[in-house]
Amino acid sequence: MIVLSINLLILSVCLLIVGLIKPNWILFWMEKPGRMPIIILSSALFMIAVVMFGESNRQNQNETAKQSQKIEKNKESADIPLPVAPDSK
Repeated sequence: MIVLSINLLILSVCLLIVGLIKPNWILFWMEKPGRMPIIILSSALFMIAVVMFGESNRQNQNETAKQSQKIEKNKESADIPLPVAPDSK
């Protein structure tokens, strides 16, 4: 999901640059396209990409923390010696 958000971020920046130079290329169905719809569209895509990146980064950190907790539990349980049954003589 991080890769998708980075791709969306790049798309929004390219859309903004091309749309500000030639709005007709982006809004080809409109008779006289302006630059303001391009700015709004690219801003919305930029915000979506940033939120996606932040959420996927948070999920990765949570997964890493869970894995490190599992490893710590395994190390602690491995350090404690198992009790030995007494000889019945």
